[in-house]
Amino acid sequence: MSSWSCKKCTFLNPSSQKAACKICLSPSSPPPSSSSSSTTPKWSCKACTFLNSFTNSECELCGTRAPALSLSSFKDLIDVSEDENADSSVGSVFFPLQPSKKRKMDDPVPLESHGEYAELSTFRGTKASMNAVAEMGDSSSRACLKTVKIMTYNVWFREDLELRNRMRALGQLIQRHSPDVICFQEVTPDIYDIFQITNWWKVYRCSVIKDSHSSGYFCMLLSKLPVKSFSCQPFPNSIMGRELCIGNLEVQKGISLTVATSHLESPCPAPPTWNQMFSKERVVQAKQSVGFLKETPNVIFGGDMNWDDKLDGRFPFPDGWIDAWEELRPGENGWTYDTKSNKMLSGNRTLQKRLDRFICKLQDFKVNSIEMIGTDSIPGLSYTKEKKVGKDRKTLELPVLPSDHYGLLLTISSL
Repeated sequence: MSSWSCKKCTFLNPSSQKAACKICLSPSSPPPSSSSSSTTPKWSCKACTFLNSFTNSECELCGTRAPALSLSSFKDLIDVSEDENADSSVGSVFFPLQPSKKRKMDDPVPLESHGEYAELSTFRGTKASMNAVAEMGDSSSRACLKTVKIMTYNVWFREDLELRNRMRALGQLIQRHSPDVICFQEVTPDIYDIFQITNWWKVYRCSVIKDSHSSGYFCMLLSKLPVKSFSCQPFPNSIMGRELCIGNLEVQKGISLTVATSHLESPCPAPPTWNQMFSKERVVQAKQSVGFLKETPNVIFGGDMNWDDKLDGRFPFPDGWIDAWEELRPGENGWTYDTKSNKMLSGNRTLQKRLDRFICKLQDFKVNSIEMIGTDSIPGLSYTKEKKVGKDRKTLELPVLPSDHYGLLLTISSL
């Protein structure tokens, strides 16, 4: 069987993808529809071509608003909505690891344009850069930029739990807060593909080339700011393929900002010893990251550090560096992984940790504010999970959030 085009969203699936579309999960050979449902009116998204129900005011897949004409012309018709079954399970925080494929990316990645658009398999080119300028203002306003917003978010590689709806909610957070730079962790190839067809993606340049990771999950950087280079430094001691991703960005003429992200070695306690916490490896990786970045005058190092202050000790940054949460919100716990407040994880064992952090060294900027984002459940969405209670099994109906982690949004300003 050769590659096949999804009849619902037009995505070209590989022959190995036989059962359902990788993007919208529609079956490869949809069952015959009844005469009533076959005439249900739809509108095609101008950004990603997904066919939406006429009652949707924005695209279900990428969030682009529907043309006014499409909605008004269907207003007197009856909606026949499709049934979507909620997923029935969610794993522990320490889900079986999926090592990312190691890449040799020590050299900076150049930004190359191919005509009006860059190829989708590389970085966004001239047109996207023009869009970014249009949103952020002209070159004179860029020269006078006073604040920069940086987001870090572990998006959760779990693809069988409302993936499209979670990534759509994440996209809405990005559109609402409009960060200048984004640090992502646990991005899978499928999540990358979903991101690429969304409307918000178009104003960012990405550190990861499409298909450079064939399996597992990985980190990546997105930037609206002019990019001088992207690079990557694998950690020699990682058995999980972890690495430090670095972006050298220009904020103002003559003033650069280095933004780096990583997903440090994960604790994964399991039988028979339950002590595979990888603390030593994590501490070494943190020290290597700080050592690699310390010569740069302005550094933001954000990501899922998997840090446990009791087990790992204080994060190893030298004098002149700060932990943005401790600096700006002293006394607040800052738990970005919290099985009590994140009701999606209510069936899991209790775990409350400040896994995600921003570590900063700033010469030309100061930290202004930091906030936790993605703490609300997605309206109208739930899933069921079975939990063992004593000798019985109890079925729980739980809400769905964008991720098992909360995100962080840091704002800095020039001095």
